[in-house]
Amino acid sequence: MIDLHIHSKASDGKYSAQQIIAEAKTHKIIFMAITDHDNISCQVEAAIEAKKAGIQYITGVELNVSFSYPKYNKGKPVSLDFLGYQFNPDNVTLQSKLKLIAKYRNERAAKILYNLNVEFQKENLLSLTQEDLHKIEENVEGSLGRPHIADFLVKKGIVSSRQEAFDRYLMKCDVPKYPLQLEEASKLIRDAGGKIVLAHPNDSCGTSLRPIAIDISKQIDIVKETMLPHLDGVECWHTSHTPESTSHYVAFVKENDLIATGGSDCHQKPVIMGSVAVPNWVVKQFKK
Repeated sequence: MIDLHIHSKASDGKYSAQQIIAEAKTHKIIFMAITDHDNISCQVEAAIEAKKAGIQYITGVELNVSFSYPKYNKGKPVSLDFLGYQFNPDNVTLQSKLKLIAKYRNERAAKILYNLNVEFQKENLLSLTQEDLHKIEENVEGSLGRPHIADFLVKKGIVSSRQEAFDRYLMKCDVPKYPLQLEEASKLIRDAGGKIVLAHPNDSCGTSLRPIAIDISKQIDIVKETMLPHLDGVECWHTSHTPESTSHYVAFVKENDLIATGGSDCHQKPVIMGSVAVPNWVVKQFKK
């Protein structure tokens, strides 16, 4: 089995790199990558553990990009995710940029808490404090994000689940992510020796091209018009993708000499790694 989209505790997953590798071996995964959000701190450990387990491993990361399409909503930016693979985790420029993004994530979290307090005052709920922010940060091993805030709201008894936290508060109280452009993201990964891949382009429940275009053919046209010079591949297999979207994107990457990747986007609990049927020929693309 192949899984090139897994998250660890270094971002918003539940397991450490060591635990993920152990689970991957149990699930008979032979080729994998951990792709944490804006964080590569576990890559060296993951590679070492994978080698011990007899699993082929490539470095991975997931970067959030601010993307504008002139024909959509007057060019108003939307968020897209891109996966980086096979880069050198010791690349100084990449490390420096990710440290800058991590600093921004902490500043963003403080602004989100401010917005939450505005909502809480309307409902006569106690405001979150600076001490609460510190408690959230203390429970984060890597990249701080809204899921960590959601989990804290559950712990405080304000909501009953992470999903309720997003539905009731975090969607309306959001603050823009770091404004990374595709050109810069592509250069960061490629200059570090890696490949950059558009993640889950037709995800109906998450970050994708669907806010711009629901029709898959239109999505592909957008990729052709705006991304090809900066793109090495597309994530064709994903838990959110239908067989139709997968077949369309596989045809697209073959037509444009791009690589096709796939993965479960597993954050653990439940452990779904290896649940997406990614064909074995995907491995050969990374051995060129």
